[in-house]
Amino acid sequence: MPSSPSPLSGVLLLCVDLQPVFLNAMADGPAVLKRCSFAIEAATGLGIPVAFTEQMPRKLGSVDPQVLKLAGTPEVYAKSTFSVFEDNGIADALRGRDVEHVILCGLETPVCIYQTAVGALDANLEVTVLTDAVGARRPDDAAVCLAALSRSGVHLLPGETVFYSLLHDAGHPFFKDYTKLVKKYA
Repeated sequence: MPSSPSPLSGVLLLCVDLQPVFLNAMADGPAVLKRCSFAIEAATGLGIPVAFTEQMPRKLGSVDPQVLKLAGTPEVYAKSTFSVFEDNGIADALRGRDVEHVILCGLETPVCIYQTAVGALDANLEVTVLTDAVGARRPDDAAVCLAALSRSGVHLLPGETVFYSLLHDAGHPFFKDYTKLVKKYA
């Protein structure tokens, strides 16, 4: 009898444009980086693959090296489009991974996060935006965009809520290490 797929198969944490040039332009940049770091460590501990995008890295620089290290050897995709799903190479790579549910964190909410979430919906993927792990130069714009995404069917939840939901049970083998992460990133 074939084994049933893991409840976490098909899930991907996609970290969008965590480049210092963008993080430094936002008042909440350090807080966003901290919450993204939490999400990366939680996903990695649960066996969820983590991938990163970089907006025009030749001109704007690479992903913050400290967050890259947290994910082991993640895939990093360079892009010039605002939606990850408008870049055919990235979209094809994600289809090749059999992604069914993308969890988004990163920058910037009114631009790349918004357009990537809409693109993921158009690709018939389930989408969750980690509300405490996204940021924007203009918080009012971010709030409007998150509300629009919610109306479109995107799940908007804080990271701890999402990862506790994926654990399901205090008996999960990763639970003790997860609670240490919660305290580390409190």
